[in-house]
Amino acid sequence: MSDTSRRRLLAAFAASAAAPLTGLAAAAPARAAAATDVPAFPGPDGLSSARSWVSMAPLDAAYFTSVTLATPLTTTVLAGTPARTEVSSGGQRVALLTHGARTVVLPGPRRTFAENKRPFVDDFQRTLPDLALSEGDRVYWGTSPGGGRWITSDTFKTDFSVVPGTGIIDLTTTGYSRHASLRDDEITDVDVRCTARFDKVPTGQACSFALTFGYVSTQNHYRARLSFLTSGAVEMRLEKEVDNDVTVLGAAVTLATGVRAGADWTIRVRREGARIQAKAWPSASTEPSSWAFELTDSTPSLTKGRVGLRALANEGCTNLPVRLSVSRLKVDAANWAVLPTVAHGDWVRLLPEPFDGTWTAELEQTIRGWAGSTAPDVLAYAAMFLGGAAAVTAGSGPAQGKQVLGEAGYGYPDTHGYLLEGADFHEYMKVGWTFPDGTYRGPSSKQVGNLDCSGYTRMVYGYHLGVPLAAEEDTSGTRIPRKSRHIADYAPGVLVDRATGTTPPAAALLQPGDLVLFNADSGDDGVSPTLDHVGIYLGLDDTGKRRFLSSRKTANGPTMSDLGGASLLDGSGTYAKTLHTVRRM
Repeated sequence: MSDTSRRRLLAAFAASAAAPLTGLAAAAPARAAAATDVPAFPGPDGLSSARSWVSMAPLDAAYFTSVTLATPLTTTVLAGTPARTEVSSGGQRVALLTHGARTVVLPGPRRTFAENKRPFVDDFQRTLPDLALSEGDRVYWGTSPGGGRWITSDTFKTDFSVVPGTGIIDLTTTGYSRHASLRDDEITDVDVRCTARFDKVPTGQACSFALTFGYVSTQNHYRARLSFLTSGAVEMRLEKEVDNDVTVLGAAVTLATGVRAGADWTIRVRREGARIQAKAWPSASTEPSSWAFELTDSTPSLTKGRVGLRALANEGCTNLPVRLSVSRLKVDAANWAVLPTVAHGDWVRLLPEPFDGTWTAELEQTIRGWAGSTAPDVLAYAAMFLGGAAAVTAGSGPAQGKQVLGEAGYGYPDTHGYLLEGADFHEYMKVGWTFPDGTYRGPSSKQVGNLDCSGYTRMVYGYHLGVPLAAEEDTSGTRIPRKSRHIADYAPGVLVDRATGTTPPAAALLQPGDLVLFNADSGDDGVSPTLDHVGIYLGLDDTGKRRFLSSRKTANGPTMSDLGGASLLDGSGTYAKTLHTVRRM
């Protein structure tokens, strides 16, 4: 990489000076502490907060004190499978090596890895089939890019549909609200907007559409509502509904008169703690600089919830059906009620060759050179593809001038809006790649900036850390295969644990940097069981649960978060139940 790019990368994690030596837990990282340096919610004039971050304690004099290890170092072979060798200095562990693997876990400065909700836009660029889901629902608005699946009113499901570029709500009866919300119940602070239009001016009584937030249910939510009157006037209200009881939070404001049918309107809401701001305007005009509503409201039952939309034809509306066409919903910024955080002092590095169990003078020098180093390790590289990570370009090599680090997506959408897997490491960089067997894979203009789950793993361990890569399946055990199911059996390194029948492995010797593989969608490609997902184990989160990093469709890229299934190996979630294999590179 260029000097400038390298400086940017190192600055993202720590200065490259020597750091104080800290303890390493015996088999797993210590329980994480809650993050204390969560970035402030973005200001109204700029969305500058990080979506993910890695933090360390402030620099002090100890960071500039050289780490001195005893001579000689002491080595002890530990009990258990796979075999491990503990390296100690003065009775303190300074490295943990696994026989047959290249990864080494060392103590270093304590880091906190944290992640917040990613911004996203849903502009409904999809064509939906009539697909039945396992719980009996039908996909009437589909899945938003990075926002989760749309949940629509159960009673009026057939009033919801999608044509490319538009989410449609047909108001076919009066007096009953139609709700559509995104399946992410943990949003607190939020800056969100939506754009929609009615196809006709109502007669008899008004029609309205609203942007909902803090949404818990159809009877419990906040909403910023635009009423389209029979006179052609447009009024705005800010309301909350608690247990079917509606409270008007601000008097109605008339925004326009003589509005014709088919005019797009945009509603924007910004909520920060108890403070709520809302405004709306004709989408063809400039966004007003001032808010139509600014107030405070603290309703305990609505402190967190989904975002979404509500449409209603009032009793007495006589020209039904009235169609609401939604062209965009955009979340510019949002905070989760509880941020996923992992904090520990484990650093994961790679030997040039697998450790064969023999302690040598050369190996000792390598370990001594790593003592206290804050140069990027496996976990640092893995974190550099989370939401909000800064872009870094290569200064030399086959990817010269191309982005090699920075926020990644999962894949490009098909015609139904589902994100396609298939984004390998070289496609993220938009470069062609020749593999050791001579196979050439060209760049992809559609997959630039994307990494699927195995592509993410190969980017971290292969491209950045030098583990050889295979073009497809490779049974040699010396290269990382392309697909998850082949990584489970043939990736370089050792097997740590594997499921017995349908029982997930206990993985008692799991350590940061391990590959965790899942049978999350058995039957794919007609293979049973199908190991179809892979991630990189990160450590214990602030609730004491084992959390991993992986690239996922629902979150649209690398994540350690919970949207679309908790990234946890404990509990009753999808990944806790389907963990199948653990490998150490």
